[in-house]
Amino acid sequence: MANQARFPVRGTINGEEFEREVEPRLLLSDFIRHELGLTGTHVGCEHGVCGACTVLLDGESVRSCLLFAVQANGRKLETVEGLSQGDAPLHPLQEAFREEHGLQCGFCTPGFLMSLLPFLEENPSPTDQEIREALSGNLCRCTGYDHIVNAVRTAASSLRDAETAGAE
Repeated sequence: MANQARFPVRGTINGEEFEREVEPRLLLSDFIRHELGLTGTHVGCEHGVCGACTVLLDGESVRSCLLFAVQANGRKLETVEGLSQGDAPLHPLQEAFREEHGLQCGFCTPGFLMSLLPFLEENPSPTDQEIREALSGNLCRCTGYDHIVNAVRTAASSLRDAETAGAE
């Protein structure tokens, strides 16, 4: 069998530059996990339904199991690992999930967090119905969603408070 063609992929992930050569059929989720070693992005259904693989691509939430790594060439990726690194405090959304018991097994949590970041940027004071609609693209088999809704409400409040404090 002849060698598979490889294509360059370069960009930034969580603020760090990367450059690799990949097969054209390599999924973005596999690239993130296996080539870049960032295992916070989980792969659940591999059909884009569960949301566990959600990452930010140029600031928009996307299902990394539905994209090829070559589609990220020249773009900015963000994964759950970029929310809080090293000894830095947790991101307000992560802290809210912890405080409000918005996670149990944690498998779905990275996808929820990465889906909710752009949602809260666009909608800093969401209603419970808007939160539930935003959550509708992510599946959780453990929590029943009420704690997640509470966590999003708490995070929204914390983010608004931080923005107000920063404006003073």
